[in-house]
Amino acid sequence: MAMSQILFLLILAGGLYLFVSERLRVDVTAMLILLALVVTRVIGPKEALSGFSSEPAIIVAAVFVISAGLAATGITERIGQWIGRMSGGNEWRTIAVVMPTVALLSAFTHHVMVTAMLMPILLRHARQNSMPASRLLMPMALAASMGTTLTLVSAPAFLLADNMLQRAGGEGLGIFSITPIGIALVLFSMIYIQLMRWLLPRRSGKHDESDYLRIDRYRTELLVLPGGRWATRTLAELKRAIGPEVHVIGWLRDHDERNDLGDASPLLGGDILLIEAGADELKSLHDDPGLDLYAIARFGAKANGEAEGESEPQLVQAVVAPGSEFIGRSIRDLDFSRQFRAVIAGLWRRSGSLAPRLIDTRLREGDVLVLWGLPARFSELAAHHGFLMLVPFRGEGMRRLRAPLALAIMLVTIVCAATEWIDPPLAFLMGAVLMVVTRCVDLKRAYREIDVRIYVMIAGVIPLGIAMEKTGTAALLATGLMHLLHDWSPLAILVMLFTAGALLTQPMSDAATTALLGPIALSLAHALHLPPTPFVVCTALGAVVAFITPIGHHGSLLILGPGQYKFSDFLRIGLPLTIMVAFVCAWMARWLWLGGPLLPHIFH
Repeated sequence: MAMSQILFLLILAGGLYLFVSERLRVDVTAMLILLALVVTRVIGPKEALSGFSSEPAIIVAAVFVISAGLAATGITERIGQWIGRMSGGNEWRTIAVVMPTVALLSAFTHHVMVTAMLMPILLRHARQNSMPASRLLMPMALAASMGTTLTLVSAPAFLLADNMLQRAGGEGLGIFSITPIGIALVLFSMIYIQLMRWLLPRRSGKHDESDYLRIDRYRTELLVLPGGRWATRTLAELKRAIGPEVHVIGWLRDHDERNDLGDASPLLGGDILLIEAGADELKSLHDDPGLDLYAIARFGAKANGEAEGESEPQLVQAVVAPGSEFIGRSIRDLDFSRQFRAVIAGLWRRSGSLAPRLIDTRLREGDVLVLWGLPARFSELAAHHGFLMLVPFRGEGMRRLRAPLALAIMLVTIVCAATEWIDPPLAFLMGAVLMVVTRCVDLKRAYREIDVRIYVMIAGVIPLGIAMEKTGTAALLATGLMHLLHDWSPLAILVMLFTAGALLTQPMSDAATTALLGPIALSLAHALHLPPTPFVVCTALGAVVAFITPIGHHGSLLILGPGQYKFSDFLRIGLPLTIMVAFVCAWMARWLWLGGPLLPHIFH
């Protein structure tokens, strides 16, 4: 064994230990491996840095931005509402609707982001329909995992597999090359879960314990700006744009309540709508150029006075303290804009009635006020004994009017990448840039949504595969496997590679597993004089879809606490499924790339 191979194996062993023990974050471990390979001269500087400009790293970063655009325009939220309507109150029907929907979303976005976005929706659906949350969250996470196999771009492992095949002189994989396998896996997993639902645990989850921390709706007043885009348009049009989560409870025209106006009635400049809205919706309404929160429009100039510094006004939340001097006094009497140079733009009360007009509401202990003003003024408010605390307002503005544009950008991106009219990395980069340029998502949120850990980890593990090939370690291990597997059929070898990926991905990421085992699969295929594609793809599939333990996928870790799952729950559901999925993947890969039969001989 050459010295370069010994050094590589020592670095690999140290990296595996850090990946498994999680003493350091996976991205830090990947960077340490990269530096160790360079310092020991196993690879050169250019090879070490090649991962940062690699196609997989660019596509993954772009997919995060595109996903952020879909969330920021309310598309993901509307999908969740559609799931609720279609599911009804039936458990099997909910699973039947959720799994294909989540799988389809995961095909073009990151599965962890899909799981994170839909988990609160399913928790609320379970609570409203008296279903155990644990019966819904695991099928959702499983569908998200299987959905990544519908396209090439949704899992880093497949992008790395494509990169390896291209480096080996092959054509690589198209965006829909693995789609037939993905369709088979999604359908198989849906049937499996419905037949094996009795194995799912019955636990309600932890969401009930934290309900008191959640602020569902703020009461506020919305002004239709004269000359704005909503003047003369109907209330129904406005409701469609701002979403069903905004409840209109009153309509004032010329400061008189109008019970004769309805959804078909046109809005006029100066109309005031009395509404209840969540944090995201409230922030969206404040940002809409044709609307404004009435209190800000009326008292904002008075509160700000002369321009103070370069800071921009912002929203914060304040809790009325016990014994506060504000208790029992109306917002009109307090005259916040004069006394504190701030505007009360909204109010939340846990229980009890509110006055029809926000300005006439008398404050109580525990009321949460949404304040608008300059940051310099808030420092004074924070020290006031009348408030228990001052905290940032966490609402994210939705850009619902841009939802059709965001969908169009995503579809154009997919078409350009699938037809290779534009190289896939550039196509997805174009899609991400368009999401920002067309203001479907703001730049700060776009950067914030990119999971830098995944990007850095991919950039760090690509040189690992290069080093394995360059030092001859992959060929050495493949030769050893050849002696062991020389009498095995291609189908059995494909199952074995899937199994190796499935086991190794439990303590490691799918990208790191593919980077480690992919070169071995390549060398093994060359030694057998067979096309390398099915061998590398089966290895990547094992790294992506093995649903054995909760530590195997970040999406499973997300649902672990909310669903009150135990380690044994995943083993009981996932182990039989993964064994069957291994044969499905190997069979489909043999049919696609080795000319094997699609149906067993029993059907011929």
